[in-house]
Amino acid sequence: MSDRVAVITDIHANLPALEAALARIDELGIERVYCGGDLVGYGPHPDEVCALLAERGIPTIHGNYDHAIGRDHEDCGCAYVTPHDRELGQRSVAWTLEHTSRRSKDYLRELPFDLRFDVGARAVHLVHGSPRKVNEYLFEDKPARLYERLARAESADVLVFGHTHKPWVREHGGVLFVNCGSVGKPKDGDPRGAFAILRPAEGTVDVTIERVPYDAESVAAEVRVSGLPAEFADKLVLAA
Repeated sequence: MSDRVAVITDIHANLPALEAALARIDELGIERVYCGGDLVGYGPHPDEVCALLAERGIPTIHGNYDHAIGRDHEDCGCAYVTPHDRELGQRSVAWTLEHTSRRSKDYLRELPFDLRFDVGARAVHLVHGSPRKVNEYLFEDKPARLYERLARAESADVLVFGHTHKPWVREHGGVLFVNCGSVGKPKDGDPRGAFAILRPAEGTVDVTIERVPYDAESVAAEVRVSGLPAEFADKLVLAA
């Protein structure tokens, strides 16, 4: 078995993007796959995404959206910049609560907060937002002292996460921080799905961010007729 590991996260009910990512992982011959959460929200395929991850037996943690929907909560723990953003977010939560089956909600409710595994000789800690909070945003431009503080509290060599939908990789305080980006809802200007590949290297772990194309226009068309806000469709195509 290859020591390489793929980590997918922030699928957000986008089945074609998930299928494309998994197909690419299979093509690369990577057998170990982990999921960093936010399976649902914003997209039109919550049940299908949950079913595929369960069928594949992919070890998965909950994101803030999964935690809320699995418990029938009306607040996803998302951060909103404007009142308009908040209104759109509340419409997304309401739609997702209505269109996610009880079976899927049960699956989401049982997902753990974090997972730990090894890549070669290095220990990896997978969380959704941060080790402190499922909905903490770890942006690349936050002060280095934040990451140094997190590194001092971290027992693993590599901390892997998502939630911001913007991939980045950097070392702080002897810990390698890896943001995987988003499979189903990128926000970095590239509409292709993103996920991380980790491979053992001499004394460390090498990380690449893989980008995979899929038919975002078709998913956007589904969003437009689903009852979800049309702006979500626009964001899929623009990756904004």
